Amino acid sequence: MGAWEGIATGLATAFNPANLLWVVAGCLAGTFIGMMPGLGPITAIALMIPVSYSLDPAAGLIMMAGVYYGAVFGGSTSSILINAPGVASTVATSFDGYPMARRGQAGRALALAAHASFAGGTIGAVALLVFAPALAALAKEFQSPEYALMLVFALSSIAAFADRGQVLRSLAAALVGLMLGTVGTDQSAGVQRFTFGRLDLTDGLSFVLVAMATFALAEAFRMVLAGNGDAPTPRVAHARLHPGDPKAIAPTVARSSVLGFLVGVLPGAGATLASFFSYEFQKRFRRRDGVDDARGVAAPEAANNAACTGSFVPLLTLGIPGSGTTAVLLGVMLSYGVQPGPRLLEVEPAMFWGVIVSMYIGNLVLLALNLPLIPHLSRIIHLRRRVLVPFVIAFSLLGVYLTSLNAFDIHLMLGFALAGVVLRLAGFPLAPLLLGFILSGMLEDNLRRTMLLADGSLAFFLDRPVSLGLTALCVLVWLAPLRRLTAKARKPDRSTA
Repeated sequence: MGAWEGIATGLATAFNPANLLWVVAGCLAGTFIGMMPGLGPITAIALMIPVSYSLDPAAGLIMMAGVYYGAVFGGSTSSILINAPGVASTVATSFDGYPMARRGQAGRALALAAHASFAGGTIGAVALLVFAPALAALAKEFQSPEYALMLVFALSSIAAFADRGQVLRSLAAALVGLMLGTVGTDQSAGVQRFTFGRLDLTDGLSFVLVAMATFALAEAFRMVLAGNGDAPTPRVAHARLHPGDPKAIAPTVARSSVLGFLVGVLPGAGATLASFFSYEFQKRFRRRDGVDDARGVAAPEAANNAACTGSFVPLLTLGIPGSGTTAVLLGVMLSYGVQPGPRLLEVEPAMFWGVIVSMYIGNLVLLALNLPLIPHLSRIIHLRRRVLVPFVIAFSLLGVYLTSLNAFDIHLMLGFALAGVVLRLAGFPLAPLLLGFILSGMLEDNLRRTMLLADGSLAFFLDRPVSLGLTALCVLVWLAPLRRLTAKARKPDRSTA
């Protein structure tokens, strides 16, 4: 199928009335959840998993994609209005957005965020249309060794892109996720592993259970422990740009969108890293013309939306999640029985192209809905935790129970949620845990096939050019944290000298 024929197929899929309805529903749900401080896109998608199971794969993934960039789009509202980012990728937006709101320019800051997000998402969608088929064609040359190395690279990137002081914690969380993925019956040998004699665990841990326990339910418990931190929000009469804003922010939006898309393609990087990169990059172009704050809002917003789109490149073409959120989407696709990768374009062309085209439609929907509704939507931030937390807990427990109809899963979910709260309080990120859990089975299968082909020799990874290149990338990623540690250790010596 050619590119133009594929785009036509995507247009037909995306403009199906039912799919259009799910795009709008996903964007609205993501926007609402993204506005709530502390509830990010992973939590938003986890809450919508039970809803997606009632849909066909194409409609379900289209809705989930809408929830994803809707949550990132909506997260800027709480960042700007109350300096409490609803999404980690909008933290950089609050650096200049919240001071604008304090000066009475909340409507302008929200309009800047909306237009920059739309532009970033549009540029990312066009880039995805261009690069995804080419990368899918290249991925056809991949065999088990290459896939095993790509999965190792995705897991290793956790350390390379972790926050300062979080490298070991991120790796530990990923290892815990890998271990959880081994629970159940080994499909190759037929041997039960870590089931402790319980029939409930012979099929392994449910993706829905782990995702909703570690994010939705654990986040609700964390909010209970945090207490009621409701804050007053500035009044927003309208969301409107100043006359000179479009021309002033256009170069910033273009640079940040390209940078965000490229960062989003990297496994393990994600929209958060893209937003900080673009904000720091924008500071190099600071001018004293009165619109520096406007560019400071536009840069991270354009980058994080472009990165959201970019993260679908490795997901759809290689079956490798580019972020914690796309790791959840990978789990959703696998639960549908759909295997993302180079053959997805041939086996499920309607889904492949429909998701890509729906991203642009979703950005149009977000812009059309959010600009006139921002003054009203911003009131959702006033929703008190005593109303929000019971809703999240009930939806999480009900969603898991309706998926399995097994009371044991409810008890297991509560245990995982409490463990997630403890890990979060101890400073361990949970996204690497979920990423390791989802990639565990794929890594084991590909590594086992590789070892059988190589008769147990690891030298097989170096026999093919692609494998050799991926091995080199993995080594570079492993050395990146060590380089930062050695550079940090040398600084006191230089200052002393």
